[in-house]
Amino acid sequence: MNRQRLSLWWFIGTLVFALLSMLVPLPGVLEPFKPYWPALILLYWSLESEDRVTLGLAFAIGLGADLLNGVVLGEQALRLCALVFIALRFRSRLRFFPMWQQTLAVLALLLNDRLLLLIVRVLAGASLPPASWWISPFIGALLWPFLFLLLDDLRARLRIQ
Repeated sequence: MNRQRLSLWWFIGTLVFALLSMLVPLPGVLEPFKPYWPALILLYWSLESEDRVTLGLAFAIGLGADLLNGVVLGEQALRLCALVFIALRFRSRLRFFPMWQQTLAVLALLLNDRLLLLIVRVLAGASLPPASWWISPFIGALLWPFLFLLLDDLRARLRIQ
């Protein structure tokens, strides 16, 4: 298998993994601790491979996530488009931040994502979520350094761009 095909399969595989990870059921007590995997994976690819991740791809992944979760169509598409837009806009700065600063930036992006979700759901007629609903972005930020280093190491071992 040539490098280009391997690179494409690795990229698609990580996105499919992110969508499937969203579907993993957790007990009710642990549900607020579940990170938003598509956002984390798209953030990684936005920072590492700018030419692959576009707003159109983020929208398509978001629509797929909406269909898998059975939520308002376009809810996650809007969230992921906003996230990818900001990540691509500040990509040149974010890439060269030390890991602790990059983690704080990811936390800010994930909190922004949660705020967008809150606005969409309130406009759709849902009630305000409990305070534990805000834990997920912090879990995602805690996982970011490990996820980034893992994906970066695997990408380097496979010599993928």
